Amino acid sequence: MESHEIEIYTEFIKLQDLLKFAGAVETGGDAKLIIQEGRVDVNGEPCAMRGKKLRPGDKAVIDGETELVVT
Repeated sequence: MESHEIEIYTEFIKLQDLLKFAGAVETGGDAKLIIQEGRVDVNGEPCAMRGKKLRPGDKAVIDGETELVVT
């Protein structure tokens, strides 16, 4: 599995914004689609909420292949 650490400078980042910021998707529409299709897990649980707040220490995994760790 490919893992990337994504450093944020705010209290949290929304899931859809994390995917865009990390370069995992090109547009917000792409982020919305893969989240709604259930292709993203947050901290080991499927997540269908685009606005899910992720804080340092949280992990998002896309299609079981790409892990984004918020730092």
